[in-house]
Amino acid sequence: MRKTLVAALLALVATGANAADKKEGATSNKPVFTVVKQIPITSIKDQNRSGTCWDYSTLSYFEAEILKKTGKTYDLCESFVANKTYMERAIQVVRLHGDCQFAQGGSAYDVLYTLENNGICPENAMPFPGSLYGDSLNNFNEFFSLMEPYVNAVARNKANKLSSQWKQGLQGILDAYLGKCPETFTYEGKQYTPKSFAASLGLNWSDYVTITSYTHHPFYSQFAVEVQDNWRYPLSYNLPMDEMMRIIDNAVMNGYTVAWGGDVSEPGFTRKGLAYMVDGKKVESMKGSDMARWLGLSAAKKKDIIDSLGVNVPEIEPTQKQRQERFDNWELTDDHGMLIYGIAKDQNGKEYYMVKNSWGESGDYKGIWYMTKNFIAANTMDYMVNKNAIPKDIRKKMGL
Repeated sequence: MRKTLVAALLALVATGANAADKKEGATSNKPVFTVVKQIPITSIKDQNRSGTCWDYSTLSYFEAEILKKTGKTYDLCESFVANKTYMERAIQVVRLHGDCQFAQGGSAYDVLYTLENNGICPENAMPFPGSLYGDSLNNFNEFFSLMEPYVNAVARNKANKLSSQWKQGLQGILDAYLGKCPETFTYEGKQYTPKSFAASLGLNWSDYVTITSYTHHPFYSQFAVEVQDNWRYPLSYNLPMDEMMRIIDNAVMNGYTVAWGGDVSEPGFTRKGLAYMVDGKKVESMKGSDMARWLGLSAAKKKDIIDSLGVNVPEIEPTQKQRQERFDNWELTDDHGMLIYGIAKDQNGKEYYMVKNSWGESGDYKGIWYMTKNFIAANTMDYMVNKNAIPKDIRKKMGL
């Protein structure tokens, strides 16, 4: 009996040791990051169930710009921007008789336009997101199920002349779910209007430009990127891919953040806080494992494999030709907006951008994503940056 008990205990210890070894082996590929450059940013926010990444990421960008320039920390109001933007987008949809999209998404330029033309208020000058309808955060399911048919009904009306009442009705919906935009408010003991508050932030709105990289327009020209949420048609500077990437590196290394917009639908963008531009052919060729069935796997299974490979994920080296082909065949899409604010290296020396998301403190890094430079080069739709962060030789080619 005693021998049996000792043997059982030894077996249990051995089993535990083997399990620990397996666990250690399973996590040995997890990146260990060393920061190369990190810029101060404001706190992580949560857009929750709303298509407002463009709003959260770009206000976060301007908060970082203010922090850099003045040393002051602000929490600017996403609901103010959304309220103004959705009304203006609805007006355009009606003006074009419904021949354009009314949707939750937008671009970094929508935030810049609002700041410059309508102003802004601090977060606490409007109701907390979701609070008006009994939620703890934004939930646009009911909100947009009311707004979309309302706007489309007006836009496709067969009447010869519209009244202006539809705007009052839509404004009522916007105010009911987002809160009314204040005409005046008090901040730190001083009274402001949204425009005077925006003017007090210390930023020059003409400093901000948008960068992209495609070959269907001439390099060093400007064009409106042809995606549906770019509905105001702002012009972006079109640069070769290597210069598009040089600007990001130069910006970060000189203390500037970047308001990034691009595609996160790729399997290499995982919910754990990592993003790789995965080379599916190389993964598929890895014999003796489930990776050999890569092309037949579900997106969730692919992400599990990517997480297990970690720093050993084989990556595609992006090219200008590949970017153009993916844009033209709808593979490269306009999915998400985030804030690039740093550069880090893993234990193998590979460089990643440190990127602030707006999904709360999710993932392994509590709301921060580490995205490889290959992933960013391949999946950037466009980004906003302070023109003073652009290398002088590129600025000269851009005519800035």
